[in-house]
Amino acid sequence: MRALDGWLRGVATLWAAAGAAVHLYFGGFGFPEPIWTRGFHLTVFVPLVFLCWPAFPGRSPAHRPSLFDWLWALAAALPHAWVMGNWAAVSDRMEYVDPFGPEMMVLGLLAIVTLLEATRRAVEAGMMWMIVASLAYMVLGHRIPGLFNSRPFTAAEIVEAAWLVPTAGGIYGPLTGIVATVIAVFIIFGAFMQGSGTGRLFHNLGAAAAGRYAGGPAKVAVVTSGLFGTMSGSSVSNVITTGSMTIPLMLRIGYRPAVAAGIESAASVGGALMPPVMGAAAFVMAEITGIPYGDIVVAAALGAVLYYFAILVAVHFEARRAGIAPMAPGDIPAWREVLADAHLVLPIAVLVWLMMERWSGNFAAFWATLAMVAVAAARRRTRMGWREVVGSLAHAGFTMAPLAVAIAGAGIVVSALTATGLVVAFGGIIKQLSGGSFPLLLALLALTVLVLGMGIPTTPSYIIAAAIGVPQILELGGQALGLTQQELLLPAHLFLFYFAVLADASPPVAAAAFAAAAIAKASPLAASLHATRFGIAGFAVGFAFLYDPGIMLRGGPAEALLAFAILAAALTALTASYAGFLIAPLGPLPRLLLAAAGLAGAFHHGLPDSVRLAGAAGTLALVAAVQAVAARPRAGARPGARHDGGNQ
Repeated sequence: MRALDGWLRGVATLWAAAGAAVHLYFGGFGFPEPIWTRGFHLTVFVPLVFLCWPAFPGRSPAHRPSLFDWLWALAAALPHAWVMGNWAAVSDRMEYVDPFGPEMMVLGLLAIVTLLEATRRAVEAGMMWMIVASLAYMVLGHRIPGLFNSRPFTAAEIVEAAWLVPTAGGIYGPLTGIVATVIAVFIIFGAFMQGSGTGRLFHNLGAAAAGRYAGGPAKVAVVTSGLFGTMSGSSVSNVITTGSMTIPLMLRIGYRPAVAAGIESAASVGGALMPPVMGAAAFVMAEITGIPYGDIVVAAALGAVLYYFAILVAVHFEARRAGIAPMAPGDIPAWREVLADAHLVLPIAVLVWLMMERWSGNFAAFWATLAMVAVAAARRRTRMGWREVVGSLAHAGFTMAPLAVAIAGAGIVVSALTATGLVVAFGGIIKQLSGGSFPLLLALLALTVLVLGMGIPTTPSYIIAAAIGVPQILELGGQALGLTQQELLLPAHLFLFYFAVLADASPPVAAAAFAAAAIAKASPLAASLHATRFGIAGFAVGFAFLYDPGIMLRGGPAEALLAFAILAAALTALTASYAGFLIAPLGPLPRLLLAAAGLAGAFHHGLPDSVRLAGAAGTLALVAAVQAVAARPRAGARPGARHDGGNQ
């Protein structure tokens, strides 16, 4: 993103802030007609990309838009401004039936081309090429023989499907509607959390709670990233914001650069899994499934706790094995420093309460944002003046711009998949490869989502994966698990959502891990490999959503406690195995036993729950007992003599 100078910075800041302010107003007092709202959203934020994101970093002007950037911005605004001016006619027209005239054809092409360039600049080049491939398939699909054959499409049908089919997909489809309404207001709430000092509260809380223990900075990174991720909405921005503080601390006390980057990226991607605000994809899930967002938050809560529990355990074992000390006392804030910002949790409580009371997400976020400003005013250190308010609105606007582009692009992909029938064809291929085996189907879908996540952000990746994978899970899962399709709907979406999130930290291309590696000056591939091992709980929890309903708080407290205990024991065994440490360094045989018990407990759902729990917990207890006995001083040994080789 450019660092604009002078009056240009003021114009861009006011532009972004004004756009965000209008979205916030609509969130509290009601949105206009859907087509007008989507048109306004895109008119504000797509042109902003061309002014604030350079075409070629390093070659384009770094502090001002070029003439071509201004022309791109004007071209990007025209089709969406036209939709705003003609919203009634657009809403009333019959898709693929009413004429799609030359004027609409030109505007549609302009909307598609500018969106592709905006995606390349502000999102990912891989996302741009996926959109191009989707459009190319609509053009050439009728020439492909066999399973991938589709019907011919006219040029007008292709442009209309990509641009102006509000009920099904495309740039003006329901996905853009979700971003322009609910997600936009939550992004604004997150920006006000940062502007009020809630980020400082989260960091100080993490440092005060975990800094005194072995590997303190790493545990601070885990806690802080989990808390901060609930408001950032982006794993990469989470890495950059918290990693700039935590990674240097980890390096200073002895963590290897790649390990420090892996810890930070694994913790940062998990922010999207952590209620009460789980990122944009969770709101999309609520819209697609028709399940209230509050129900999704409740179902996902225990899995998110397990994810961070496993990272903390892994970090602890890593620190003990490497002999890494706690944080320096001078770096640990006093609890009075934490409590000085404690009042800032009240707006979060307001948000959770309103959502649990089944108010709409945008209404809850609107009042939580106003509550944040009011509560922050209670103390001078958190009080937000007009500059902080405008700055928070502008920050929200700059965050929304690339997200608006990414979601509109995902709408084009979904529209192409649906119109051509490729969803059915691709789903048929996965089903055929699975051979009717439900576990193999899930493994193939997980791999598909991880591959999709190499080139596109979490939310579009989840959207496309859900279109392909959910019907397959509902069909085979009903037979394999004995559940109705309605009972399987939320677990299926959460399964795919988890793997879309984890793709940001999994090799070979992992945006969050690469950002952390840049801060740590480490190998990106090594950082992503470490991030995968620290985040292994996400893979286990993803499968548990389908096989262990207790993890979604279904079936009563006993079932939930049992599911949590099984996964907690299994993940502890796995993390101890790959760290090579439990209560003392582990040899090859104990590591192998712990790995086998952990994998069986986490993934072998064919075993009875009692066997899975006994195997994981029993192996942990056995290995710990053997190490404890071995660590006892031998009879006659001198007090203080060492018998562990100095490794503990």
